[in-house]
Amino acid sequence: MHVRDIDPTLELPVMEYFHTIQGEGFYSGRPAFFIRLAGCDVGCVWCDVKESWNPNEHPLKSLDFLEKEVLASGTNFVVITGGEPAMYDLKNLISRLKNQGMEVAIETSGAYNLQGNVDWYCFSPKKFKAPVAEAFLKANELKIIISHPSDFEWARELSEKVNASCKLYFQPEWSKQERFLPMIIDFVKKNPSWNISLQTHKFMNIP
Repeated sequence: MHVRDIDPTLELPVMEYFHTIQGEGFYSGRPAFFIRLAGCDVGCVWCDVKESWNPNEHPLKSLDFLEKEVLASGTNFVVITGGEPAMYDLKNLISRLKNQGMEVAIETSGAYNLQGNVDWYCFSPKKFKAPVAEAFLKANELKIIISHPSDFEWARELSEKVNASCKLYFQPEWSKQERFLPMIIDFVKKNPSWNISLQTHKFMNIP
């Protein structure tokens, strides 16, 4: 994929941005401002935002603009997601947000080294593109999407590589939730170090 030249100290390709409620993982239920960056080469077949993959199809937004939108929302929590946000140097965006008193989280597959110092690193690795070693060390939260029975063993192997304080989550792939949620419940009951994440924003019909 050819990505147009950008200067990430000034602007980034953005698919969408919105003030909402975090629907997944450790911070589920917390008000948050989401910045969804465009661009991804991981290629999850079940991705529900495939329109984010090509960064050239989305506008560039200045860091000034994004900072003002975050401040106008009145939130204190920003989630940078994608796409695959770690494709870009995020140092300037993250530091600007933190200088404004924001707590900043990232949702990443871990396929790239992160350039920037976040408060919360949600590591959601995919079989389609191997994660870098750094992701296992930085992860505050390991979130595994379950879309096939083999994902449970894969998740167990990954959980042995993350740091000891990392929170562990299974999340059923939305279209296969009816099939896999009972399996996830059974696994978690037998393995109490794991937790369940649901896409509660979809139940609430919010972005």
